[in-house]
Amino acid sequence: MERTMNKVIDEARQGEVLVKESSIPAGKKFYLESYGCAMNFSDSEIIASIMIGMGFQTTSTTDDADVIFLNTCAIRDNAEQRIWARLKDFRQKKRKNPSLIVGVLGCMAERLKIELLEKEKLVDIVVGPDAYRDLPNLVSAAGSGQKAVNTLLSREETYAEISPVRLGSNGITAFISITRGCDNMCAFCVVPFTRGRERSRDPESIVNEARELFEQGYREVTLLGQNVDSYLWWGGGPKKDLPEDKAHAALSHKLPEEEQKQFTTFADLLDKVALVNKKLRIRFSTSNPRDMTDAVLYVMAQHENIAKYIHLPVQSGSTNVLEKMNRGYTRQQYMDRIESIRQILPGCALSTDIISGFCSETEEEHQETLSIMEWAGYDYAYMFKYSERPGTLAARKYADDVPEEVKSRRLTEIIDMQKKLSLISNKRDIGITVEVLVESNSKRSEDHLSGRSSEAKVVVFPRKNFKPGDYVRVKITDCTGGTLMGEALD
Repeated sequence: MERTMNKVIDEARQGEVLVKESSIPAGKKFYLESYGCAMNFSDSEIIASIMIGMGFQTTSTTDDADVIFLNTCAIRDNAEQRIWARLKDFRQKKRKNPSLIVGVLGCMAERLKIELLEKEKLVDIVVGPDAYRDLPNLVSAAGSGQKAVNTLLSREETYAEISPVRLGSNGITAFISITRGCDNMCAFCVVPFTRGRERSRDPESIVNEARELFEQGYREVTLLGQNVDSYLWWGGGPKKDLPEDKAHAALSHKLPEEEQKQFTTFADLLDKVALVNKKLRIRFSTSNPRDMTDAVLYVMAQHENIAKYIHLPVQSGSTNVLEKMNRGYTRQQYMDRIESIRQILPGCALSTDIISGFCSETEEEHQETLSIMEWAGYDYAYMFKYSERPGTLAARKYADDVPEEVKSRRLTEIIDMQKKLSLISNKRDIGITVEVLVESNSKRSEDHLSGRSSEAKVVVFPRKNFKPGDYVRVKITDCTGGTLMGEALD
């Protein structure tokens, strides 16, 4: 396989050299389908910007497309199986239209590489998350019948100066990527292998993007990173050139004051973006329990326009399982972090990620997860069964030995627990007034609007004279487990 892989990569790169100066005929269209996390959807906006810059037009249907891209996720096997099924759906289209180009982009492209190009001739282009700038060459190479692949990972690429095209945007909310890659080697996770080492984006470019979005009418931005708390920009050069102890001290705000001024940490960045305009609401995702500092919490407390909501993945309530997962914190340390949040940000909403059935998880350890959920009182959670991913530490070191029926039963218990907690949380809001940023019409009635509170809860209320983009004070009168209902006071 290694010889075959190198041969295809060499051929693809030779093709890239031959087509560097080629142009795209007018009227060509591309269709882009995104899967997975918010980072993938943010990447799709970069991809669209590059394709439009090449002269392509967007299309919302595969029937009109000259190029079909799937921007993929590799975090779970189920996600990859969906992509394989989708590619087989396109086989008939390729038979009818031999010039149709189909490409797989993103994390699955990085992980599977040549398998995608060779399996049943379903794919023409394979592009990893750090190679989107190479799309002009790759599309041209594929158009001339060559295999096109670039899955090289970068230590510098952040796409900082590329202006994203806001695909399917509601014109109100937008993502801003602040870091790429991840240095945390969690045992279950493929992200360090599919997205490479962590690097931070120039804070000035982030602030400028936030300002431009506000001027365009957007009223909420979410700062994205695999671990936003490890964001670090150093005036003297990239973070990778810093000694590890100096970077850690800077992230923890433990350097002498004058020396600390050379660095921009996530707390500093959050403060800068919040100052763009008080009518621009700021969110961020995802935080890491071992890296979040009190400095971030104090900045959140200082600015009313920073949403009082934190997504803090726990993954398991068992210290033993957390150690196997290589998460870098214990159950007690996680609880201490939540206690700090409660002290500095009273009423801050919390959500989390939870994995059921990790390698050799016992029934007692599962019960520890349920107990920490109840103790934390999460407002909502993202809950999954463990899915072994090839190449990860867990796949190399541990047996995936929890039976599937046990994983499913435990996941059901976790979901049932979260349903109870979400309903308790929403019932607690009945009678209070929240500020809602209107995002759209309600899905059930055009006579009602839908938006989110600072705590990220969905709120539905009668339209009156309000419109998307408005901030509205809403008194909560009723709820379900997933939605608050109320009446506007303004």
